[in-house]
Amino acid sequence: MFDKADSSGSAFAARFSLGTGTGPLVAVKDCIDIDGMTTRCGCAALSNAPAAARNAVIVGRLLEAGCRIVGKTRMHELAYGMTGINAFEGTPLNPKWPARIPGGSSSGSAAAVAAGEVAFAIGTDTGGSVRQPAICCGVIGLKPTFGRLDRTGVLPAKSSLDCVGIFARSLLMVEYAMSVLDPDFTPETVEEEVRIARLGIGQGADPRSQGVDPRMTEAQENVRAGAGDGIETVELPLLDDAFAAGLAIIGRETLAANRHLLESDAPLGADVRGRLERARLLTDADVAHAEDVRQRFTAEIDAVLARYDAILTPALPLVPPLLADAGDPSKVLSLTRFLRPFNLSGHPAIVLPAATPDGLPSGVQLVGRKGDDARLIALARRLSETNAIFQMEGTTR
Repeated sequence: MFDKADSSGSAFAARFSLGTGTGPLVAVKDCIDIDGMTTRCGCAALSNAPAAARNAVIVGRLLEAGCRIVGKTRMHELAYGMTGINAFEGTPLNPKWPARIPGGSSSGSAAAVAAGEVAFAIGTDTGGSVRQPAICCGVIGLKPTFGRLDRTGVLPAKSSLDCVGIFARSLLMVEYAMSVLDPDFTPETVEEEVRIARLGIGQGADPRSQGVDPRMTEAQENVRAGAGDGIETVELPLLDDAFAAGLAIIGRETLAANRHLLESDAPLGADVRGRLERARLLTDADVAHAEDVRQRFTAEIDAVLARYDAILTPALPLVPPLLADAGDPSKVLSLTRFLRPFNLSGHPAIVLPAATPDGLPSGVQLVGRKGDDARLIALARRLSETNAIFQMEGTTR
């Protein structure tokens, strides 16, 4: 069922029509099982694996709701990269900034939504893999609370970080998708006054001294509170430690899931093979330290969210690089600096797209309390209605 003749730059690894309903068109990432199709995860080594024997739970829910699945989307190989560049499966074109990376690992899902080919798309987010490509392609990306959406039939089968996530061009469509994928989800509105904690970056100093492009902080700094609401600056002392801890844990877990490919000398992209080889150097002590950071960082975020309704951060620290520069690790390594920590802690997070003054992809991230995904989306709507900087379709109810 995979269409190897699909056009260069397409968001899709395979196009088909699944479902007889009259609901929205949807695309799903190539690491999600569809009955009768091989789940390739964008990897040549898995291209001849047995076909899935059943649909992933989330695929079943999409079909039961009347959605029509129109294809599987391209992705960074084994969901283990941030650029979306894939020599085997093909690299999706970034519809709005075609010279720049589409982001990873859910590159095709972001691109399909940005191009208007589907109403919403499903991706996965282990270290920013929904939120980062969402910003790269200029759409909304939601990583729900860890464990909120059923991962049965999603690879890797075991993860303490990974979440099924959603791409859309409007918050109303994000809510619709959540209501389809989670039977317990009910959209909310926020009528009372709210307090937002804005991450302090470069307070009294040039953000560049902290490795942050000042253009990428402008959206966060320009967000204004609505009448009666408040935004106050806070510090998150463990944020960078949590970023490093997230890298350690994803390394250990991704190696565990794919060690057989590495040891059998299966065909793997050079970047993914290199990351897996480096993951072999992680010690049990490294992972134990990362788990300690997880506990302390989670407590730090819970304490902030006991006082505030949400945390506001930049989406990315740097402008997404040009495709021509994406092979340089220094240009991609830190792209998930503000995103990855919340995979570690498990809090829900949503990104809203904006643009820098010179028209490059940017945006903000909102982080909410665990389990309060509906309220987080409602808070995102509250900010979007107050601030014209966000570039997305209408969000009023």
